[in-house]
Amino acid sequence: MTTAEVLLQDYDMEMGMTRRTLERVPEDKPDYKPHEKSMPMGKLARHVGTLPHFGTSILTTPSMDLTTAKWPEMTFSTRAKLLADFDELAAEARAALVASSDADLAAMWKFSFGDKVISDEPRSLSFRHMFFNHLIHHRAQLGVYLRLNDVPVPGLYGPSADEPFNK
Repeated sequence: MTTAEVLLQDYDMEMGMTRRTLERVPEDKPDYKPHEKSMPMGKLARHVGTLPHFGTSILTTPSMDLTTAKWPEMTFSTRAKLLADFDELAAEARAALVASSDADLAAMWKFSFGDKVISDEPRSLSFRHMFFNHLIHHRAQLGVYLRLNDVPVPGLYGPSADEPFNK
């Protein structure tokens, strides 16, 4: 099995769970924040929904400097737009992963903010650490926002209070 084939197993599972979470984002509360320092729910949902773009960048570019990187629009408009953009970006990232050889994934990938190096690691590690873990972290935050707004939280890695295992 190639490295890309192993990563695709996780990728397909994580993208499916991410979509299930995004499907529940309420359209009428984009400005909701559980705390003054928190990101508004609409912006957090857009961040989660556009993170596959970051995965594609890791797989297709030699490096990324956050001072010059171009990102998808982060303004929440509708759930339908959120899901359409997520589906498109997730398909692009999946295609880039399918096209990645073991040598591609072993190559170093530098992530920086101007002169400050955030990481300089093999592309496969950057993909898992900077994209997968980042996505999972923010998706979990979004789950808390859903709970605080009485929106059913999907059971992702097991049951949730709203989706228990059937006995």
